[in-house]
Amino acid sequence: MTPAIAFAPPLRMLSRSTAEADVWSAMRAEAEAALIEEPLYAGLIQATVLDQRKLIEALAYRLAHRLGDGDLSRLTVRDLCLSAFEADPQTGANAVRDLIAIRERDPTCRRYLDPFLFYKGFAALEGYRVAHWLWHQGRATLALHMQSRISEVFGCDIHPAARIGSGVFIDHATGVVIGETTVVADDVSILQSVTLGGNGKESGDRHPKIARGVLLSVGAKVLGNIKVGEGAKVAAAAVVLHEVPAHTTVAGVPARVVSRLRSDEEPAQTMDQSFGFGDGI
Repeated sequence: MTPAIAFAPPLRMLSRSTAEADVWSAMRAEAEAALIEEPLYAGLIQATVLDQRKLIEALAYRLAHRLGDGDLSRLTVRDLCLSAFEADPQTGANAVRDLIAIRERDPTCRRYLDPFLFYKGFAALEGYRVAHWLWHQGRATLALHMQSRISEVFGCDIHPAARIGSGVFIDHATGVVIGETTVVADDVSILQSVTLGGNGKESGDRHPKIARGVLLSVGAKVLGNIKVGEGAKVAAAAVVLHEVPAHTTVAGVPARVVSRLRSDEEPAQTMDQSFGFGDGI
């Protein structure tokens, strides 16, 4: 009989060091239980989690396992990831907050181990964070390689120059495209087939600016250098061509305001994609 597995509760409002230590401790306990649950996977779990000293080392190993052996070996990719995490502690701290965000927002996520090992959105986002670090080190060729490899493996295309905050949840990841001058603030949730793109062939700053706590629903398209305000909700399949006020829901093609949210509502946290019709603008 498969033994019962004790899953760690979601973690909120913790310092960076405490959050990383608690998530790592919880994930190691989950890995120990998973060894018993599925012996056929024991070797990978042992090598990826239990043989590693800390979370960022485990993450570098896992990203290398999934993104390496293309034009670059797994060992090379692992070294690049470790270089990014060690040179910029914020990169590793962001990864921890991303993992916590998945655990808190995804009802299918039973434990930290699952997104760490299997979720494309988490892997694509953390691979982007390494590419972003490389980009700002002047290593554009390697950064673009990472972007290309992430797109090939996970079906999620994020330009390494884009700026993405922490606590970001990319659910499913398939078909997500994020352009070069995009800015995504903290605590945003992005579902599959979302595009944060340009509008035409203009150069310079040409991509969306997504404020904190926004929910971008399935298939939403936000095009051009426009702002989606804090705590807003972009409905499924909406095409956004103009600024979205804070704490509103927009829907349609082209998108318009269909309802207004309370300032204390958190659509990115609740993942509630429903909307009510109100006064449009």
